Amino acid sequence: MAFLIGENMTGGYGKGADILHDCTIGVEKGEIAVVVGPNGAGKSTAMKAVFGMLNIHTGRVMMDGEEITSLSPQARVQKGMGFVPQTNNVFTTMSVEENLEMGAFIRDDDIAQTMEQVFDLFPILKEKRKQPAGELSGGQRQQVAVGRALMTKPKVLMLDEPTAGVSPIVMDELFDRIIEIAKTGIAILMVEQNAKQALNIADKGYVLVQGKNRYTDTGEALMADPEVRKAFLGG
Repeated sequence: MAFLIGENMTGGYGKGADILHDCTIGVEKGEIAVVVGPNGAGKSTAMKAVFGMLNIHTGRVMMDGEEITSLSPQARVQKGMGFVPQTNNVFTTMSVEENLEMGAFIRDDDIAQTMEQVFDLFPILKEKRKQPAGELSGGQRQQVAVGRALMTKPKVLMLDEPTAGVSPIVMDELFDRIIEIAKTGIAILMVEQNAKQALNIADKGYVLVQGKNRYTDTGEALMADPEVRKAFLGG
């Protein structure tokens, strides 16, 4: 079983119709798993279900061999999940450094070393560490958001469309950093609109359509599958 898995998840928000239908996504330590699919396919919903932000009435979420289906998002963070939402993911009036410190709120040990690791990963943040996060470019804000999640020393990092609204150059750079983070042994689960680029760096890919798994395979195999290419990757 994968290190983190949301298995056979069916559910949605409140009493309305379900958005997820028997959906399964998961990731191993040190791997990058990518969830792609058309708009409205339930990609972000699947991720939020794994993080405990919506109720699933069938299926379960397992992490490191333990069932965590009933835990709150806060409790999941304590267990080692880091989640970076797509929007409103930085404190704009606080400095870069204060944003990173906020990320370490669950820790009572010395955070200086982790902060150095974040600055090594994202050198521009070190340079701008005293600047309010609201003054940064979109790509730099994403770096702050990812850096803040890393401050908890997570075992799993979940990213909801990390490259939304950034330029292709910034996207490539963010993906390079994501690869570096995975190499440290952290499991990375991300939802991505830029399917082709994301599958290029993915160990595993999930193509969701209408809240169901349409294809599940290695990133490489999905890139090579003519049906997937035609339907989801623009030929």
